[in-house]
Amino acid sequence: MHPTLPESPLAKTPSLYVVATPLGNMNDMGLRALAVLKAVDAIAAEDTRHSQRLLDAFGITTRLVALHEHNEQAAASLVIRMLEEGKHVALITDAGTPAVSDPGARAVARVQEAGHPVVPVPGACAAIAALSASGLADGQFHFHGFLPTKSAGRKAALETLRSVPGTLVFYEAPHRIAETLADIAATLEPTRQIVVAREITKLFEQIVRMPLADAPGWLAEDPNRSRGEFVLLVSAAPPTEGLSPEAERVLGLLMAELPLKTAARLAAEITGAPKNDLYAHGLRVKSSADDGE
Repeated sequence: MHPTLPESPLAKTPSLYVVATPLGNMNDMGLRALAVLKAVDAIAAEDTRHSQRLLDAFGITTRLVALHEHNEQAAASLVIRMLEEGKHVALITDAGTPAVSDPGARAVARVQEAGHPVVPVPGACAAIAALSASGLADGQFHFHGFLPTKSAGRKAALETLRSVPGTLVFYEAPHRIAETLADIAATLEPTRQIVVAREITKLFEQIVRMPLADAPGWLAEDPNRSRGEFVLLVSAAPPTEGLSPEAERVLGLLMAELPLKTAARLAAEITGAPKNDLYAHGLRVKSSADDGE
């Protein structure tokens, strides 16, 4: 027996619905998203002119109000007033899932602080779509979003991410893609794999995997490869021989205050180094210290 759809897509309590919209292919619009956008009293949109085309395509006549990075606090106040009046409001951005490297997170927080429900309506997300087609099987991933716009800031951010276990996921704009790829290749290990995913779900979608060191050259071979919105996925750091100096330092500090087993477990959680390797190193340190007594 199949579950039946509810008569109304809206909750009984006035709520803010965070609605995912297509990245490019209109066929990716979800049925629940359509029902919610038709039923709410207003839709807060990042760009009302852009979103009006989406609504027109599906015959949705719901009122649009602007909520973007320059008016987010004022728009959040408007949304809260509408919720207090018993109205339902949806939040959308130009593409994909709102509040993920897009405006909306502060508005969501304000609505929550005011005591109103926030309801996710899942759908397209560029990071998850790219990850699913990347073939990178690191077991976990770290979504960073956009790196700093200046090279020095980018390299500093990448250095802090160097030891993060799992795939690194970035967004990038076409006018910065060449500089960003060059900085990633110059900062992280060249043996890592990178997946460049651009124009996801759109006519010129391209998803290419290659060694990180090859990425700047690949991009330069064809000017068309710099077009579109990008998701960059960089595989986890290659395994290193032995423990890093940082892992040894953290373990040493913890061993001074805690039993070795506890110190090794905590050091593994902090640094990402293998717990067994840390424990073995700790035993060697203790043995050396005992021999020196």
